Amino acid sequence: MTDREFADNLNLIRKGDQTGLKAVYEEYMSYIYSVVFSYLGSKEDSEDICSDFFIKLFKNPPDYRPGSGHKGFIATIARNMSIDHMRKRGREDLTEDFEEAGITPDTKSAEDEAVGQLGYDEAIAMLKPPEPEIINMKLMGDLSFKEIAEVLKMPMGTVTWHYRKAIEKLKGFVTA
Repeated sequence: MTDREFADNLNLIRKGDQTGLKAVYEEYMSYIYSVVFSYLGSKEDSEDICSDFFIKLFKNPPDYRPGSGHKGFIATIARNMSIDHMRKRGREDLTEDFEEAGITPDTKSAEDEAVGQLGYDEAIAMLKPPEPEIINMKLMGDLSFKEIAEVLKMPMGTVTWHYRKAIEKLKGFVTA
């Protein structure tokens, strides 16, 4: 979907036309889910936030200027909703969840023991923030490093460093 098509679909949504919402949903549901999951690490919470994202989009479509990068725009909204959800639950980051689950992503031996049977979602969940989000935006969302840096409000060099670090970890997960 192009920026112009996205803007046109938002205009349809503003008029109450559900075809605009359907088009955005079909194009970006998996992308929004991957962004949200990279923050929450919980399938159930991620599904809830994705539902809330599209309900919010339909009830109150945001202002969007075509040409400003709609994928980064919707990723920012999903990111903010995820952060709001974590704050409501009294969590500022995913580290506490990992510790409660007995997962210590900083320890190579724990990764080696656990990753042999892990799938993509589980391996991504073991990365430290902001690595999961960067990986998902790059691989699932096909965003450039520059676009990711803008969404996350980080220097591009920091984004590429996190990306390379995460890829190295994921390669370790696959070979384990």
